[in-house]
Amino acid sequence: MPIQQLPDHLVNQIAAGEVIERPSSVVKELVENSVDAGATDIRVDIEQGGVKRITVTDNGCGIPADQLTLALTRHATSKISSLDDLQYVASMGFRGEALPSIASVAMLTLTSRAEGADQAFEVHAKHGNLSDIRPAALAAGTRIDVADLFFNVPARRKFMKTERTEFQQIDQMLKRTALAFPHIAVSLRHNGKVSWQLPAANTQSLVQQRLKKLLGDVFVDNAEQISVDTNGLKIEGWLAQPAFSRSQADMQYFFVNGRAVRDKVIQHAVKRAYADVLYHDRHPAFVLSLGIDPAEVDVNVHPAKAEVRFRRSSDVHQFIYGSVHRAVAEFKPGGADVSSPGFMRSTVEQPSSPMQERFDTPPGNHGEQTGSTASSWGRPPLSSQLDLRQVNEAMPALYGGMPSAPLADAPSVATDPEDIARSAPQSHPLGYAVAQLHGVFVLAQNEQGMVIVDMHAAHERITYERLKSQWSEARVISQPLLMPELIHVAESEANAVEQFDQWSPLGFEVDRSGLSSVKVRAVPAVLAKGSIEGLLRDVIADIVELDASDRVEQRIDELLSTMACHGSVRANRKLGIDEMNQLLRDMEHTERSSQCNHGRPTWVQLSMHQLDGLFNRGK
Repeated sequence: MPIQQLPDHLVNQIAAGEVIERPSSVVKELVENSVDAGATDIRVDIEQGGVKRITVTDNGCGIPADQLTLALTRHATSKISSLDDLQYVASMGFRGEALPSIASVAMLTLTSRAEGADQAFEVHAKHGNLSDIRPAALAAGTRIDVADLFFNVPARRKFMKTERTEFQQIDQMLKRTALAFPHIAVSLRHNGKVSWQLPAANTQSLVQQRLKKLLGDVFVDNAEQISVDTNGLKIEGWLAQPAFSRSQADMQYFFVNGRAVRDKVIQHAVKRAYADVLYHDRHPAFVLSLGIDPAEVDVNVHPAKAEVRFRRSSDVHQFIYGSVHRAVAEFKPGGADVSSPGFMRSTVEQPSSPMQERFDTPPGNHGEQTGSTASSWGRPPLSSQLDLRQVNEAMPALYGGMPSAPLADAPSVATDPEDIARSAPQSHPLGYAVAQLHGVFVLAQNEQGMVIVDMHAAHERITYERLKSQWSEARVISQPLLMPELIHVAESEANAVEQFDQWSPLGFEVDRSGLSSVKVRAVPAVLAKGSIEGLLRDVIADIVELDASDRVEQRIDELLSTMACHGSVRANRKLGIDEMNQLLRDMEHTERSSQCNHGRPTWVQLSMHQLDGLFNRGK
């Protein structure tokens, strides 16, 4: 075939194939236009899952009558006018492809009334042909009606899912919009029936009500607010407590300048921040929004604008990780106001050691034995790449601070629990100990009712956090290798090694020695007996992907977690009331104390209402 210019209608259909995958894609493009138009009320009506009809109506600024035809012309937009504008995109849409692409695969009617105009006007599009502009009835804003989606592309229509599935896709997409822009009233109707409608949420109370309607009461009851603003980056939203983890990543919403995105840098940062307070197969729940200078993020890397690229990805990763990591650390018994100014100041100071999931054990097991053989109790398997003795040699002072000495035997029940409880300070969220159960659980009374604490799990977290704090005060010591080790890598990886200038803080001395090889001259002393090649390859992979690496800290955390497990109070140990209360006070002042190092909860609260229910009191 000779080279020929494609007709405009075919070009639009090709573009539609990239942008318009299904009915939810149409709704997304139209709703984003409404947001850009400054709308405070967006109504979406669909029929048959959006295949038969989609109507989006807003109260935005509208389109002047003389620009209606231009709005349906390919690459016509009011949002950018130069290359500089494209490098500083502050709007949801900008390429001018959505409306003509939709019009090429459906019958479209565009009705709009511009601000200050006395009359609304409309234009129809079918088979790529536009009708004359004529007067219409519309109070204000814009209404776009899309009928018979893919009527002229039957092969594409065959790939549509069931009406229920397509509706669910639209429902989820619109809920993301409602989460990203709480100040906008949003409603959805399906086949003439209201599915849900949300008023504009301009106060904190209304925002919480919107969250409850979209994500449920349980999420709001188990979530804490976060708000951190520093160095041109701002993150705010809601983080669920680790106890509210999910079996799937189905309650994770992240927005960049209001745009819902999937980004590996963001996903990695949040996952690492929750790492050692969750089981390896559990996922955190959150609604987070990142504000960033539009010049620092490229939103033009995906046809549907579902992905972004940060110009300084390592800075963004560290900011998100540090902010979320610190917020999770503040999840202490009794809750914490992590949106307070004090929290925001502390969050700017990035944590010295990231977290990681450790030695995963089944719930309720935790590797413990209730027998009297303490030496075999609570001993997780050590990684083949780690040597616990190296930690002892590298930081002997840590053992001096470990509470590993046996606790003296003492009565396990208070002589007068009521007197003790009455005299207990009411400011303690975990209350005051009254008894010990089977040498495993501490029972305490607080204002709400009864608290049950797994004493080993709680003490293990306390010990682990103390070890990490002491380790963070020391630097990573390097140990020169007797013979430098040559490792063959890909050329791109060798380039990354050569350009990376932070090897020394990681404890490594690494040089490029050829087109596709590197030479290792020194390694972290604490990890010297492990697999140097395996660890270095992991570090290089992180540098290529994220321009940073925390693999060394992860391995060190593994060792500290093992030490904490061995150094914590064992089962079947009788504790005195004073010792139990000291454990409760330590928990209240220890980061992440609601979960042990393996992600298990360390305590549960039973309210008086729950206790009454167990005995049908009041019925």
